[in-house]
Amino acid sequence: MNRKIRWLVIPAVTLAVIATIACTPMNPHPMDMTQAVENAKSNTDHQALAAHYLEEAASLDKKAAEHKQLAAQYKARAYLYGKQADTFLQHCNLLIRNYEQAADINRQMAKMHQDMASGTAP
Repeated sequence: MNRKIRWLVIPAVTLAVIATIACTPMNPHPMDMTQAVENAKSNTDHQALAAHYLEEAASLDKKAAEHKQLAAQYKARAYLYGKQADTFLQHCNLLIRNYEQAADINRQMAKMHQDMASGTAP
């Protein structure tokens, strides 16, 4: 009986933890970007926006690196995933490409705001 209860409790607790994490609200931008961009007038404002875009680019680079590791695992251990190994690998490669592209765009945005802050913007 004790073993039976344990097999019921472990999945229930795991499901509760996953549900709690999944339902936790995330704030992807610590600043209100619309308002920050609309109100950016001073050098300091543009430097703050540049810093935000650089932080976002670093975060996206980290996500791309994580998916590169996952892709390597899916490729090295494709035998564990059967027919879905290729799908997992394609998914990772798509995310890697998208994260890298988004990181590059964020770096470009940071550069534009840095140029505006220094007065060298076209």
